[in-house]
Amino acid sequence: MNRELLSACAPLREALHRTEYTADALLEMLGSDAHDALGRSEPVPVRLASRGAGDLGVLTRLFLLADPCPAAEVAHALRPLDLDRAVAVGLLERSGDEVRAALDLRPLDLGAGNRWVLSDLDGSMGPRTTAPDHVLGVGHASLSLLRATPTTPTGSVLDLGTGCGIQALHAAGYARSVTATDINLRALDLSAATFALNEIDVELLGGPWFEPVDGRRFDRVVANPPFVVGRGRVEHTYRDSGLDLDGASELMVSNVLDHLEPGGTASMLASWVHVRGEDWRSRIASWLPAHGVDAWIVQRDVADPALYVGTWMRDGGLDPRDPATAAQAEAWLAHFEAADVEGIGFGFVYLRRTDEPSDVLAEDLRHGFTDPLGGEAFGYFDRLAWLRERDVLEQRFRLEPTTALERVSLPGEEGWQQVVARVHRGSGPNWQHEVDDLTAALLGGMRPDSLALNELLELLAAANGEDPDELAAAAIPLVHSLVRHGLVLPAEFPL
Repeated sequence: MNRELLSACAPLREALHRTEYTADALLEMLGSDAHDALGRSEPVPVRLASRGAGDLGVLTRLFLLADPCPAAEVAHALRPLDLDRAVAVGLLERSGDEVRAALDLRPLDLGAGNRWVLSDLDGSMGPRTTAPDHVLGVGHASLSLLRATPTTPTGSVLDLGTGCGIQALHAAGYARSVTATDINLRALDLSAATFALNEIDVELLGGPWFEPVDGRRFDRVVANPPFVVGRGRVEHTYRDSGLDLDGASELMVSNVLDHLEPGGTASMLASWVHVRGEDWRSRIASWLPAHGVDAWIVQRDVADPALYVGTWMRDGGLDPRDPATAAQAEAWLAHFEAADVEGIGFGFVYLRRTDEPSDVLAEDLRHGFTDPLGGEAFGYFDRLAWLRERDVLEQRFRLEPTTALERVSLPGEEGWQQVVARVHRGSGPNWQHEVDDLTAALLGGMRPDSLALNELLELLAAANGEDPDELAAAAIPLVHSLVRHGLVLPAEFPL
């Protein structure tokens, strides 16, 4: 561990409190427009808004814009942390009468008050070479996992591949104990400083994959592993696993169950290849055992190989116009072609350890929605467990309060002609299911005080001249699907 950096955290924390270098104060100082510009990596509006803002403005330009700042102003802003000490421990770099940040120091509100996160500087505010042991800051992937992680109180949490420590920092708000691991020694140094800066107690262990916690189990596992689909080479530890194609995601998904307590859950980011002539859902399902797990795999995006390679080349600070970079891209794309890769999927994997036959659902969720996905994952598992234990024909149901029936009609020869009807959930992931008129009538009869499903089906069959057994056979899988997606709920579930 970098003991010198850790020893500087106490006076640095005092300076950050004194200057109110917090997420709320930053938003108030910048205003919404400049704050949005900061999120878009546009420094000019931030620079203008922070002028005249005293020590808070100095720290904003220093750490968030990576601007060179007068040494005297930085020394005043960092009191009681001595400027020379800040340089010696690797927080700052000095050149004459100016200093620059050597690390990114960012205030965030993760839902439990302000936190500070230390990481390496990236190229968002200017050209910068990405070192092999680069410690990634709080990027879009990290934030998406934060929003997709359940936060109900729990006992123990493992953050595998902690990086800058953001997921462990988040977990400290809802778990009694947190363990974080990483193979990157620099990540261990910076995450330890992040935890010390926030006075958070986290067990920090070094080593690859699950090796540091061999033989241990946790109530929850959260992981943002090096999931980049590549050629089995390690160029940047934060993204490259050294395993071919989607081997890193396969390793995580297939091994995490061994480290979950009974009933324990895992929330992970992952990538998987779409192989020509194969179903991507079957590929992921093959990574899981036939017994002992409920799995919900949510595909949020699919990239074509050229877009995927170009994106990660730029992420590594490489210019695609450079001949050496172009040669790497060509080799990467050739590797994809040789493996019949026609796309790369990306999304979330939710797992729950059970003592039942495995239930695996992998599905697309590429449309936009605003509600966090973490609570939805636990809701999905709760509804799945309820379905597993009951005959739905004997149960009463009600519609989720935001479920709406939509009918779409187009002009026809005799006026409007309905072309589709669907039920749409207005909360969570905004699921939609197409329905016919009989199904719409069935759903319309579902209320907390209504009849059981088999009785509703008998009435519907009699009113429409249908065979009740055929209606029941069609209704069972439909109701299962609607309950899984939360458009229809058991009447006994609380509102």
